Amino acid sequence: MQIDLEDLLARFLRYVRIDTRSDPRSDTTPSTPGQWDLLRLLADELREIGVQDVTLTQHGYVLGTIPATSSKRDIPRLAWFGHVDTAPNLPGAAKPIVHRAYDGSPIVLPDDRSQVLTIENTPHLREAIGHDVVTASGTTLLGADDKAGIAAVVAAIRHLLLYPEIKHGTIRVCFNPDEEIAAGMHRLDLADLRADFGYTLDGELPGEIDFETFSADAAEVEILGVAAHPGWAKDVMVNAARLAARFLAALPRDLAPENASGREGFIHPLECAATAEHALVRMIVRDFELAGLESHRRVIERIVDELRSAEPRARIELRFREQYRNMRYWLEKDMRPVGFAQEAVRRAGLEPKSQAIRGGTDGSNLTARGLPTPNVFCGMHEVHSQREWVSLQDMGKSAETLVHLAQVWAERA
Repeated sequence: MQIDLEDLLARFLRYVRIDTRSDPRSDTTPSTPGQWDLLRLLADELREIGVQDVTLTQHGYVLGTIPATSSKRDIPRLAWFGHVDTAPNLPGAAKPIVHRAYDGSPIVLPDDRSQVLTIENTPHLREAIGHDVVTASGTTLLGADDKAGIAAVVAAIRHLLLYPEIKHGTIRVCFNPDEEIAAGMHRLDLADLRADFGYTLDGELPGEIDFETFSADAAEVEILGVAAHPGWAKDVMVNAARLAARFLAALPRDLAPENASGREGFIHPLECAATAEHALVRMIVRDFELAGLESHRRVIERIVDELRSAEPRARIELRFREQYRNMRYWLEKDMRPVGFAQEAVRRAGLEPKSQAIRGGTDGSNLTARGLPTPNVFCGMHEVHSQREWVSLQDMGKSAETLVHLAQVWAERA
């Protein structure tokens, strides 16, 4: 099977030049206007290559249909997903650089020469020697998370439409906003999607098929102090900024993400905005097991209760919000979508591998809502950093895996 790598690369380079950072403070969907720019481009590209029923919904979901080529009537309908947004922590309008036939030498990113990728300091770069490696220029994200996944989906769809002799069932495509702020599926109506099983293209290593993610909550601690003139503040003022600092200092160090690995969860303060009168601490809470997630919530509740007791004149509010849950709880009841994906990986000449993702995907939410959706690799590395990179050949293998996956479902129906 020959996926058109140069067409795949050209599309990927177009996508990453568009700044699609999501914004957790926004109350719109998509949360940023740049996402609309990429969504409109993708809708146009899907129409150009022959995808049917292409629509762009009012909340920023591009939907389309690849008609079945198999005469079988009982093939489950698949949906392939990719998210258009990039993480909020860095600019997202990349100046991509293609390092053709990478030779293993250090890659110095020109816009910030302190950013250097080497086979010694960059995991998996050694395996990409001989590949065409794509990086950003040093001051932005590349955006391979998840534009590599989007490019792989478009490449696979294009291949299926060019070669209708490949037998497969009906396939739906969905490109969505705001995955990075855990809101990617909030406005998607599954009745509009009309699929039986899904796959997100949002994984790292070639051959990776993921079926376990963190369970995740967001948490906020809001503190209202007592204002007073600092010259006459004795026994009157309650400083909200100092209480926020005491809260942060009381969080256990062993539950910090910088001290956690493997299957360990964490409590991660994302932001603290504070004045003497008002403070807001935003956090994310993660664990693979619901019991662990509940344990972390109790830690936060205990610290807040201690602050309330220590300073009863302050008003301290604690709020939790569910973000997503470990998809394993549902997928382990029917592992066919995982097993079929592993078979597709083998047909693409790779060895399937799975790991518990220390994060989440849109598939976490979709699976909990009744659409079993494992996660498939797209080759991205060092995501959420200026050192983000991807191999063109790995993106091609991702697209090839999708083509095989469509065939496996048709054969096993």
